Amino acid sequence: MGDITQLLNAWQSGDESALARLMPVVYAELRRIAVRAMRREAVGHTLQPTALVNEAYLRLTQQERTNWRNRTHFFAIAAQLMRRILVDHVRRRQRQRRGGEHVIITLDGMQDLAAPEPSGSAVDVLALDEALGKLEALAPRQCRIVELRFFSGLTVEATAEALGISAITVKREWAMAKTFLYRELRPAREAACGGERP
Repeated sequence: MGDITQLLNAWQSGDESALARLMPVVYAELRRIAVRAMRREAVGHTLQPTALVNEAYLRLTQQERTNWRNRTHFFAIAAQLMRRILVDHVRRRQRQRRGGEHVIITLDGMQDLAAPEPSGSAVDVLALDEALGKLEALAPRQCRIVELRFFSGLTVEATAEALGISAITVKREWAMAKTFLYRELRPAREAACGGERP
């Protein structure tokens, strides 16, 4: 894994060959993040994990001002880009359908949400993006924690390392973020279940 940080540093220093060597090293982890993100998507989603990885990788290579600190930082940015790609994809599909059906994802990974809802409750991907936008405006670090834990699948310790904070702070802010998201997403979940509580 130290190779990734070395390759990122070399790439950042202008070594274009480092970028070519980076892809084979990071591909498996990028694919794992993509599969995790796609697992939450509705059946029949038209974007495949491989396409998501490729698009995210293209966007990563276009990052000119990013100061890559380490491999965790790289994968955190990758997960954030994948979330944006999925949201953009859903928005394009809805425009094509003129306000067509919403794409539903599940909240796997938030099992210990501070509410009586079971894990896997369905929610609209655009509603989640909107809720994360509100959270980012109120508590940017909590939003980053959600991106790292929920979208990247990072552990508490890896999230703490990526953000330069303690694991205890991550746990506390993760709990607060989940409570906020639960409140924000409750109407969308109820609408997805036909107006009844899921």
